[in-house]
Formats: sequence, structure tokens, C-alpha cells
Amino acid sequence: MTTQPDGHDKHARPPHPNPLPQAGEGANESLREPYFNEPRLRLAWYVLATLLAIFTYFYGLDSDHIPKNGDEYPYEHITRLTADSGKLLPLQSQLVGQRNTKPPLLFWQGIASTNWGQDWTLWHLRYPSVIYTLFTALMVFLLGWKLSRQLETGFLGLLAFLAFFNTYRYGRPFLTNPPEVFWLFLPFFALLYWRPAAFESRFIAPVLLGVSIGLGLLYKSFALLAPVGLALTLWYWHYRDYRLMAFLMKDAAKVAIISVVALAMFGLWFALDPDPLAVWKEFVVGENIGKFDPQNTSYLGKLLWGTSSLWSLALALISNAGLLAFPVAALFYLGFKRRRQMEDWEKLLWIWVITLFVVFALPSQRSSRYLLASMPAIAVLCALNWQRISRKAFVISLCVALGVIAVLAFFSMRLQSELGNADLYPSAYWLLLAATGVLAVLALIKPEFTRPVVSLVVILVLLSMAVFMRPFDGAPGNFDAAVRQHVRGKDVWAPCNFRAKDEGYRFILPGSKAHGYRDDHGLTVAQLAERYPLFAIQTPLANSALPDIACPNCKIIGQRLDMRSRQSTAEMKEMFLHGKVFEHLFVREFLIEAPETSQKIAPIPANEGCR
Repeated sequence: MTTQPDGHDKHARPPHPNPLPQAGEGANESLREPYFNEPRLRLAWYVLATLLAIFTYFYGLDSDHIPKNGDEYPYEHITRLTADSGKLLPLQSQLVGQRNTKPPLLFWQGIASTNWGQDWTLWHLRYPSVIYTLFTALMVFLLGWKLSRQLETGFLGLLAFLAFFNTYRYGRPFLTNPPEVFWLFLPFFALLYWRPAAFESRFIAPVLLGVSIGLGLLYKSFALLAPVGLALTLWYWHYRDYRLMAFLMKDAAKVAIISVVALAMFGLWFALDPDPLAVWKEFVVGENIGKFDPQNTSYLGKLLWGTSSLWSLALALISNAGLLAFPVAALFYLGFKRRRQMEDWEKLLWIWVITLFVVFALPSQRSSRYLLASMPAIAVLCALNWQRISRKAFVISLCVALGVIAVLAFFSMRLQSELGNADLYPSAYWLLLAATGVLAVLALIKPEFTRPVVSLVVILVLLSMAVFMRPFDGAPGNFDAAVRQHVRGKDVWAPCNFRAKDEGYRFILPGSKAHGYRDDHGLTVAQLAERYPLFAIQTPLANSALPDIACPNCKIIGQRLDMRSRQSTAEMKEMFLHGKVFEHLFVREFLIEAPETSQKIAPIPANEGCR
């Protein structure tokens, strides 16, 4: 155990329990006022806010329109086919070049949560992701409470983490990110929460940490051991006051044990899969080593310019927070300004954040998703510095939140108008928008309410967005029961602009055999009818006329309201600069049946469609 010159253990709790800043550390008059007069009222507020956050994360979980990533479609595809095979390995896929695209644990999770595909719904696929995210939020809460010895700090961290937009976006769908973030943050949580015992443990803690990391690797990739192993090395080295010999004598073997256990767990995939050579070629070489390929440009050029540059990755550390990006940006500024006055635990958390950034800056492919494992640490750091962060940063977040609420209200009214003043939204939706706006205004005009309220306002904005999407999953966004029954067991072709997006139609039209065709080939209805007996087309919502079928004996058997995704650059410019949202975002989708005798032209090959 190392000690400070005054004889005190540097890893012991701080003697002063109050985490609020003292004069000269960013305190102002508003910070000296209590959030609420009664501790019980304050506790009730945070409990209520937490319950609302949990409700928000489960609300609309079965929606096809939740914020997500397109990778969910191929993951659903692989899970469905693997479940249909009746075996856990090898993984099954009809996607060209995408079978062993990820380790098997996510797909096994999906098989378990859907009862081998018997309960094939988006809810059953996704609810484990929410559970993982909420358990990560619990770790943030416990760590904030432990380090500050104030319950309020724990709640601030938990709510901030759940208010981060990319926690919401990637922490709910059927993706690798929720379990990856949980299992990779768990070792650092354990070391910090149970220090110094966890640091001093020679065997039990390293083995358990290795198991945790190994589970993370089995969800995502063995490559994650690079940032995790480096960060753990730096944590142990920091624990020894950067004395190299002390680290080598006491801790190097622990890092080795952790690494060996983690890699051994990942190696189970090779041991159990009947075709380990395919795993090597498709996953190790194609999926991992391939990320260093600059793809027809120089490595240096891609490092310094473009959407996959070093600067875009650095911005992701802030943009991952969504509406809380402004307080997080202020946190980074404070971190640099206070780098010599930081508490010991703050330094350790910053080491984890910086290590992730440095390691993931090396491959040619750089994405904000790669830094999601740093967001729990950033949430804890935010909570510990909540009072030091300038109120102006929170005010900006509140103002932007009000702007989002105004935009939602505008589009809700426009959408109802476009559909002939249809009553799409219940009164509860408008009350939600109003309550969120009032709460934001209250936090703006009452400085003592700003900090405890801002995260809940952002979470309510996320809930408002989800409620705004509900008509697209209700009656207006679905084909009626007669249509769903008519297509059951039949082949249906649907427009697709992302690999395996047609998997989504298996939830829209249960029991059908969904296939995809590229919607950028410019095929007319008559041309589609020459290829497919049953297919869907999309027309802009601004165009109220029925599509020109121009096909003898073809008929429209159903229609629904939908939203397009992955707009082109030109379409995005028109949406933002000219307001053409109802031309490029909201669409009507028509299901058209063609006479069987019309199919004379071979369908577009799978590798030219959505496969």
C-alpha cells in the first residue's frame, strides 16, 4: 500500500464528505442554495426521475422506428437463421460475406430471449439490451455515490448517463453495444468501488475481471482487449505511483492473468465452432484486420480528413452525449484545467476515457460507437463535477431541448394536416410536450433548479420523440389485419437501402417471406410487377395521389405510413435548407399485387439487392 508524505493512504476516502466546490473552483451564488428545502423531497424527485428514465427506455421498444443502427437488421437475420437451424454453432446467414460478422454471444442472447425464435418480436430481441443498459446505469449510480459519499451525486450520474443520446440510441436495440459497455466497464467499476482490496487481490479479482472482459470479447471482438488491457496496465501502474519495479513485481502478473482468461474465453468460439477456419477468415481477417484498410485512400489522409478522421472521433467524445454535449464539453475543459488538482479516482476514470480514444484512433475506420464504453466513466465524472460545470452549459442544453420540443410540435401538427387532420396524437402527447417545456423554462429561470432538472428534461425529450413515432407503429403505420393475413406464407419484396433491411418486414408482415430490392434502381411499378408478384413501393407523403400503377390487373391491396432512413446528401440538404421533410422523410407505402403471369423478367440477384 502506498502512502502520501503525510502518512495518509492516498487510496482512502477523502476526509471531507462535501463534493461541492469551494470558492475559486467555479462556485457561484446559485450553488450555495439547496436544490430543495427538504432532503425527502430531493430524494423523491430523483427517485421519480429515475423511474421516468426507466419507463422511457422501455417505452416503444417494439417500434421499428426507434433510434438505432442498421446493423440490427443483419444481426436479426443471423439470429433467426441460426435459431431455425436448431444449433448454436455454426452461425447461419444468407448475407453475402456476413456470417461470422460478430462473436456468437449476441446471437445466443437473441435465441434465448425469443425462445429459439418462437417469440419472434422486436420486444423479445431488445429487452436484454435495456437490462444491460440499466445495470450499467446502476454502476454509474453506485460509483458516484461511493466516491462522493452523497446519494445525490449517484443520481446525477445515473440520469446523465441515461440522458446521453447515444446511450439511448445504441443502448436499446438488438446490438452488441449494451453488453459490450456493461462487461468492459464492470472491471473498472469493481477496481474503483472495492479498492484497495480489488487492486491488491492477486488471483481471485484478476480471474473475475478476466471473465468479465472475456464476456465482452465474446459479444464484440478480441480486439477490445487492446484498450482494456492497456487501461488496466495504466490503472495498476498509477496505483503504484508509477514506480515501474513495484508494478512489475506486484501487478504485471495480474494483468497477464486477466488477459489470458479473457482470451481463453474468446477462444471458446474457435474450440466449439465446427468451422474455425471460416471464423478466422471472416471475423479475424475480414472484420478486424480489415478495419485498418484505408479503402482507396491513404492512411494519413483518412486520419486527418473526412467523417472517419481523428477529429471526428474526438468530437464523438462530446457528441455521444446528445443534448448534454455542452456540459460534457465543459467537463473536458475543466478536466484539462484541473489536471493537477484532480482527485485520484478522477485520474483513473480519465485514463480509461483517453485510452479508448487513443487505441480506436489507430484503425482507419473510426466511429462514435467505438467510444461508447467511455460514456459511463464520463457520466461519473460529470456527476462528480456537476457543481463545477458552468450553469451556462446547462442553460444551452435546456434551450436546445426547448427547440427540439418546438420542432416536434410543429411536425406533429403538419403530419396531422397532411393526413387530412387525422387525430394521430392523443391529449397525453400534447401534455407531455407542454410539461417538458414548462420544466425546461422553470430550470432556466430558477438557477437552483437548473442542475437537478436538466437531465430529466433531456430524458423527457427522448420520451417525446418516442411518442411522436408511435403513429408509425400503430394503425396508420401498419397494414390492416386482412392484408397481413393475405400475405401470410407468401413472398413479399420490399424496398431496401441497407443490408438485410428486409428483415424488418418480417415484423411488419408476420408470417410472410420477406425479400428486399434496392430502391435506387429507379424501377417503375410496371417494371417491378414484371419481376415480383407481391411488392411494396414508397411515395412521398407530400404527394397525396395514388401511385400510377400502369400495370394491367395489378392492384393496391394495402397502404401504411412510414419513415425513410439513410437519405442521400442532396436529400439531406433539401430537408435542412429548404424544409422538404415531407418529400424525403415521411412516406406512404403501398403493397401491390401483380398477376402471376406477368413475372417474365428474373428478379434482381440477391447480391444486387439487400443481401
